[in-house]
Amino acid sequence: MELTRKGIRDTEEWQKAGIRLPGYDVEALAARTREKPAWVHFGIGNIFRIFIGGIADRLIEEGLWDWGITCVEAFDYDVVDQIYKPFDNLVLAVTLYGDGTAEKRVLGSLGEALKAGTEDENDADRLKEIFSDPGLQMVSYTITEKGYALRGADGEYLAWVRQDIEKGPNHASGAMALTAALLYERYRTSGAPIALVSMDNVSRNGEKLREAVLEISEAWAEKGYVPLGFLDYVRDEGRIAFPWTMIDKITPRPSERIADMLRENGVEHMEPVITSRKTYIAPFVNAEAPQYLVVEDRFPNGRPPLEKAGVYMTDRETVNCSERMKVTVCLNPLHTALAVYGCVLDYTLLADEMKDEDLCRLVHQLGPVEGMKVVKDPGIISPEKFIQEVIQVRFPNPFIPDTPQRIAVDSSQMMGIRFGETVKAYVERYGSAECLTAVPLAVAGWCRYLLAVTDEGEPFELSPDPMIGELTAQLAGVRFGDPSSLEDQLKPILSNENIFGIDLYEAGIGEKIEEMFREEIAGPGAVRKTLQKYLK
Repeated sequence: MELTRKGIRDTEEWQKAGIRLPGYDVEALAARTREKPAWVHFGIGNIFRIFIGGIADRLIEEGLWDWGITCVEAFDYDVVDQIYKPFDNLVLAVTLYGDGTAEKRVLGSLGEALKAGTEDENDADRLKEIFSDPGLQMVSYTITEKGYALRGADGEYLAWVRQDIEKGPNHASGAMALTAALLYERYRTSGAPIALVSMDNVSRNGEKLREAVLEISEAWAEKGYVPLGFLDYVRDEGRIAFPWTMIDKITPRPSERIADMLRENGVEHMEPVITSRKTYIAPFVNAEAPQYLVVEDRFPNGRPPLEKAGVYMTDRETVNCSERMKVTVCLNPLHTALAVYGCVLDYTLLADEMKDEDLCRLVHQLGPVEGMKVVKDPGIISPEKFIQEVIQVRFPNPFIPDTPQRIAVDSSQMMGIRFGETVKAYVERYGSAECLTAVPLAVAGWCRYLLAVTDEGEPFELSPDPMIGELTAQLAGVRFGDPSSLEDQLKPILSNENIFGIDLYEAGIGEKIEEMFREEIAGPGAVRKTLQKYLK
């Protein structure tokens, strides 16, 4: 069986394999999507395909929505060439349950796949055509936290952002500049309203998206690339809305075990690939069943009936509370702490870490104890129930092939959201964060992880991160087995508000983190001993 439009016509074989097929005409849907695009998405990796693509699939199946999603990749063009085109934009979604069962279904909701930027002139022209269409209602994003960054830790523009600003809208390459350029095309042609919807794990994600797009637009206006009227267009949230969202679904890299299972089912060409830009992807997506999407209901040009597919449509304050609950307390900080300590303690599966008593104590202290004191109940989702589901059901699921190495990707971009926000909340409430233990321990673990040496002294490869070079250079001179080698190397890191959102020394925990880190580099087994000391 082949995962193509032609291949899924043999419905009997797919049924025998226990794989559900779309109940709608995929080719007709794709034609309607090309003719009248209504929903564009940037960042077309794993979570998008199974979660956002799954939402659209459900609406289409139930006759509530009549278009697919136009899929746009602005970072890794191999994804389009190796995963979308060969499989006619189809996705084999595999949902993994804790009892070992799996639900398998083919999604046909991804109507068109395009490369953004100047990589493909035809695709570039097609995107301009799409954004000129007044019927386009929304553009959503899953481009990870670094996709919104315009500046580095030094406060200066990143190299490609500087180029995007200097060259203007006709040569945009980064996602934010591309968005601004395509908005300019919309302004220049139809001038119709639209919603730009970040669905990334970023605090106040709609605000960050708006600020980035507006900053680039303003820079272009200063250089004379765009008129001042365009700035009025982007600034007017009655025409260009930036709804805030909270998204949650653990979606690991594709598992060879799942690929083998699908091959045994008779599905061909299921091999996972690692692209030239280090994207781990496959024709299938494996993920957990729980999922949450909370969206601010601000869509000036209409929208799909997302609430009919399990999406919470609400106001900005509720979205913000939901997002802060998850990203700063109930899931993401626990994830990141497990990631960095998992790499140092030589774990390769997140579920196995949940069998480790020391790491379980860390997670419990970090979330239910320290974080829960400053979390605000969003009203639509209970923080207590949410975090218990995370700790007792989601993280321990042995059939989710999630790794600390995957979760550690871009960790420098997440420290402020996942730990800095709690630190700031403690400072605001108590005047200092010095009473915290698990948060400093998590930050110390991240710094220890940056040495790229396990607890037994063996080297390992750090996960991709835009600040690896800068951070590891800062730690030069720190030696495993020699606590005295730590002098003042951590100070520029822990005091960097661009990383943590706050100076950790001023918050009262900088010295505590230094001491924890010093203990963790004492020699073999020192990380384990340090965890046990502070979490006894």
